[in-house]
Amino acid sequence: QVQLVESGGGLVQAGDSLRLSCAASGRTFSPYLMGWFRQVPGKEREFVAAITTSAFTYYADSVKGRFTISRDNAKNTVYLQIHSLQHEDTAVYYCAVKMTYSGSIYLPYDNWGQGTQGTGSS
Repeated sequence: QVQLVESGGGLVQAGDSLRLSCAASGRTFSPYLMGWFRQVPGKEREFVAAITTSAFTYYADSVKGRFTISRDNAKNTVYLQIHSLQHEDTAVYYCAVKMTYSGSIYLPYDNWGQGTQGTGSS
């Protein structure tokens, strides 16, 4: 079983940066795909970004140009750099992984973190 632990959430001024981290543990090989989702109360969890072991990246249209996903395979850690957090980006951010190739960057994922709150004050 893979354990995912997110960190780095918090409250920032709108327009400021925020960096989220997610460390994976429990398996001997790096997950094929590491991704970030976010959710606000009353809405479905939405895809934000994902990155493969070869560093191919994918982004939701709503965050392109503002968010950057990266990973350190040696540390089994994925990062989400939010360059300009807006109030509408306020959400609980979840890290998730797919251990092997599935042909899709979308649900389902194999394992999820507990989530970390990111808030942009207006």
